Amino acid sequence: MQREDIVKRLLAVEAELKKRGDEGALANYNKGRKRHKKQLAFHKCKKRNRWVFGGNRSGKTECGAVEAVWMLRGIHPYRKNRKDVFGWAVSLSQQVQRDVAQSKILKYIPQGWIADITMLSGRKDSPSNGVIDQIKIHNVFGGISTLGFKSCDQGREKFQGSSLDFVWFDEEPPRDVYEECVMRVMDRRGDIFGTMTPLKGETFIYGEIYLNRRNNPEVWSEFMSWEDNPYLSKKEISLMSGVLDGASLDARKYGRFSVGAGLVYPEFDRAIHVIKPFAVPPEWQDNISIDPGLNNPLSAHWYAVDWDGNIYVVAEHFQAGKDVAFHAARIREISARLGWKTDMKGRLCALIDSAAKQRTLASVRSVADLFYEHGVLVNPNVDKDVFSGICRVKQYLERDNGLPDIYIFDTCTNMISEFMGYSWADGDAPRKVDDHCMDELRYYIMSRPVPRQREEGGSMILQDKMRRIRRLNSRFGRGKR
Repeated sequence: MQREDIVKRLLAVEAELKKRGDEGALANYNKGRKRHKKQLAFHKCKKRNRWVFGGNRSGKTECGAVEAVWMLRGIHPYRKNRKDVFGWAVSLSQQVQRDVAQSKILKYIPQGWIADITMLSGRKDSPSNGVIDQIKIHNVFGGISTLGFKSCDQGREKFQGSSLDFVWFDEEPPRDVYEECVMRVMDRRGDIFGTMTPLKGETFIYGEIYLNRRNNPEVWSEFMSWEDNPYLSKKEISLMSGVLDGASLDARKYGRFSVGAGLVYPEFDRAIHVIKPFAVPPEWQDNISIDPGLNNPLSAHWYAVDWDGNIYVVAEHFQAGKDVAFHAARIREISARLGWKTDMKGRLCALIDSAAKQRTLASVRSVADLFYEHGVLVNPNVDKDVFSGICRVKQYLERDNGLPDIYIFDTCTNMISEFMGYSWADGDAPRKVDDHCMDELRYYIMSRPVPRQREEGGSMILQDKMRRIRRLNSRFGRGKR
C-alpha cells in the first residue's frame, strides 16, 4: 500500500471518529449501566404540559435540552415526530440563556446537523461565546427545524405572533409570559415543558402545575432530587448538603416548593400513595366521611379497608354553593354507582363534622337533621383533635418499614391537591385554607385503630402456610441435611 493511500485512510478514520465523538453526547444520553429513571419518565410521558421540579444538578436541564433536540431533529423515541418543527427555548435573561439553555442545546447538536445560526451577539462560527437568536437544524424527514431563543426580560410583547410546536421553559417564567406561550402552541397542538428549581415559593406554577387546581388532564409534573441522578456520587451529595439550610436544601436538593412554615404531610408522595382505580370488593367497604359546607365546598370521600388494614380512598364528591338536598342526592348517586352498602331501609351511613349538629337562627333543623331526611345517616360524634389526627394520618402515610397504609384513587383530585398543598401556619396548627378534604380524612382516620406494624414473617396467612410447610418437611425428613 502506498504512503499516500495510508494517509488518506488515516484521515478518513480520524474524520469518522470526530463525527462519532461530536454525536456522542446525544448518542450516550441516559445509556449504559446507570439510568436516570425520572428523566426517562419525563420523556415517555404523553401529556402536553410537563414539568420537572428539580434541585440543582439533578439532571433536569439535561432532559429539557434533549427533549428539544429530539423534537427538532425528528428522532423522539417516544412521540410522533414531525418535520419543519418550530420551537422556543425560554430563559430568564440572555446571560442565563447563553450559560445554561443555549450551552446544553449546543452540547447535544452535532455540527453536521446545523443548517444555519442567527446571532444576537457574537459570531456564528463560535456560537457558544455569543447569544443565539435562532438555530436551524436539519430534520431527518427532509425539512429544516427552527429553535428560537427567548428571554423573559424581553417582556410579553416579544412572545406574540408565532405558532409553535413546543416551548421549553428553563426555569420558571412570569405568568404573563407563560400564558402567552400557551397561546402560541394552541394552533399546532404543541407542547409546553419546563425544567425549574422552585426557589420562589407558592407562585402561579405551584397552583397551576404542581397542585393542578384546574384539574387539567394534560398537566404532569415530577420532582427530581440529587439522589435521582445516578451520576452524582454520595460523597458529592453529602458535601453539597452540608452547606445549605433547611429551606434552601428543600429547593436545591429535592426541588420542593417552599410553602410557609412547611408542608403538614411531607410524607405524601403522589408516585406512591396515588393509584389507579380498581374494583373494590364489597367486603372492603367501610365508611363515608363528610366535611359540610354551603358557600365553602362540601367534601365527601368513600373509604375502603382491605384485610391487611390498608385504607383506600375510592371516590370523591367535592362541590361548593349547593344545599344539603343536592349533596345528599349526589352522595346517593355515587354510592349507587359503587354498589355501596346501605342499611335495611336503603340508607347510607357516614361520619360528619360535629358542627353539623348545631342549629342556626335561620333554621330549626341542623345539617345533620337535613342529611337524615335525605337518606344519609350521619354520625357527628367524631374526634376533631387536629394534632392527634395529623399524627395518625402521618402513621398511615409512612410506617417504620417505609410502606404506606393508605392509598388514594387518582380520581380523587381534590384530596390529592390538598395533600400536596396542606401547610403549617406560624404556630402548631395548619393554615385554614383548602383543608376540607384533610379535615374529613382526619375524622375517618381517627375512627380507625392505630395501624399495626406488619411482622417480618409476613401476613398471618403466609405465616400459617410456612408453618404447615415446615411441619411437612419435618414429617418427611426434609431440610435436615
